[in-house]
Amino acid sequence: MDGTSKTAKIIVGVDGSEESLEALRHAARLAQTSEVALEVLASWEYPRMYTGFVAAGVEGFAEAAEKVLQDSVTKTLGAERPAFVSTKLIHGPAPLTLINASSDASMLVLGRRGHGGFGGLLVGSVSSACVAHAHCPVLVVHTERKQN
Repeated sequence: MDGTSKTAKIIVGVDGSEESLEALRHAARLAQTSEVALEVLASWEYPRMYTGFVAAGVEGFAEAAEKVLQDSVTKTLGAERPAFVSTKLIHGPAPLTLINASSDASMLVLGRRGHGGFGGLLVGSVSSACVAHAHCPVLVVHTERKQN
């Protein structure tokens, strides 16, 4: 930590995945118990394209991300959002937006997505970047996946 004063709030990143919803559950319990604000954050980007190439149908990304954000909060915390919960949608890459947001937080909470294409990864790339560069403590919530 850099020694500057932190706001008494917890930030949790969501992307609609079960892992991020579990992180939101944990973050809400921590915020309520600690009597601090909870900011639920989602980010979005335009898909990467070749320079000068304009693809049809690239609009609507912000709206889709906003829907994922609001649906995540409603699914996890219910239709009556607790007073200590706010939401924020930011345009930009997830690791950068979360790291920047962490400079004004007392804790950052993320879901663990790891084990994508690399079996040795215990956390995903977003979580790894945040653990390495966040300006506050980071809690990475592990969710057991059910095997079929």
